Amino acid sequence: MYDIANLSNLPHLRNLSPATMAAFENFDRAAMAPGVIPRRYKELIALGVALATQCPYSLEVHRTNAENAGVTEAEIAEVVYIAAAMRATAAIAHGTHLVGPRKAKK
Repeated sequence: MYDIANLSNLPHLRNLSPATMAAFENFDRAAMAPGVIPRRYKELIALGVALATQCPYSLEVHRTNAENAGVTEAEIAEVVYIAAAMRATAAIAHGTHLVGPRKAKK
């Protein structure tokens, strides 16, 4: 299902709901604009989220953006491990719902 060429369908998607796409694009630009958090850190955060959500499109886009913002390969490597730790932590935390004493349902 993943094919970077599918991004060429974005104009068609935009035409189907132009106001919604415009709102998303404005929000995305605002969220990623330099602010208190510099652009390079925002791209590292975006990479971590893309790894955690396993979105190949976001991985491709934000890797390029991160490189253009001066992010190093070593920084990207650290983000890989942070994302892995966060996914593992989530699995363990959710595992607590599956074991131990059950609480009575109300």
